[in-house]
Amino acid sequence: MQIYIDGKFFSEDEAKISVFDHGLLYGDGVFEGLRFYNGKIFCCDEHLERLYQSARAILLEIPLEIAEIKKALEETIRRNELADGYVRLVVTRGKGSLGLNPSSCDKPTVIIIASTIALYPKEAYEKGLAVITCATRRLAPAAFSPMIKSLNYLNNIMARLEAVHAGAEEGLMLNEQGFIAECTADNIFIIKKGVLMTPPTYCGALAGISRAVAIQLALDMGLEVKEIPMTCYDVYTAEECFLTGTAAEIVPAVLLDRRKIGSGTPGPMTKKLMQRFQKLTRQNNILS
Repeated sequence: MQIYIDGKFFSEDEAKISVFDHGLLYGDGVFEGLRFYNGKIFCCDEHLERLYQSARAILLEIPLEIAEIKKALEETIRRNELADGYVRLVVTRGKGSLGLNPSSCDKPTVIIIASTIALYPKEAYEKGLAVITCATRRLAPAAFSPMIKSLNYLNNIMARLEAVHAGAEEGLMLNEQGFIAECTADNIFIIKKGVLMTPPTYCGALAGISRAVAIQLALDMGLEVKEIPMTCYDVYTAEECFLTGTAAEIVPAVLLDRRKIGSGTPGPMTKKLMQRFQKLTRQNNILS
């Protein structure tokens, strides 16, 4: 494996950053996860736009232009001889002194890792996921904006631990008001009476790239789409449910808190969206 760090490539064993890097010490940095299919990065422009917006929000100046980042991503994929896979692009505040003050960091660190990924097993896409509602609440937007894709994912990890200990494959996170925000690694959608619904970002959801793709696919299919606040009741009584994410793509969810969602199997509209999503990722002419 060849890993990009600040303009150079290193083997996995040789790839190192300073123990004084504030990304490690304080989670001070931003990242993006990108999928590539047939050697082409899916929705690259959208991911990079979000990366730079996240960096701007935390006053982190990325030392490369977008075109340079894109070239580095493509070169990392090429050097690892991968056709399909996942790229993790990380920008940390860089090496600094102990203490929170980011002004001690002279230069941000840019890291790119290209590998394969399987967030869920194949059976999950055929039979659907079991999900639980987590006691851990999503961080309030007033405390930290969910729009920032930062390196600090401990909030999500604590919720995922709950799901793992309960024997579930994902965890549903609520905001402080009890409305659904998102899952620990994915956005959530339900279908009820022919309408596709998903929580708005102001409820604590990340503006997912795959979320936006799923919404556009649904609109192209003639479905009505609503972004509205939802509670667990809405999922319990839904006809279908699915999750979206860069690593997950589109995956059906069939149980929430041991309650069957719809028939308890992946629904017909979910299957159609999954098929259309897979077709989309294989069309080189629409990939960035």
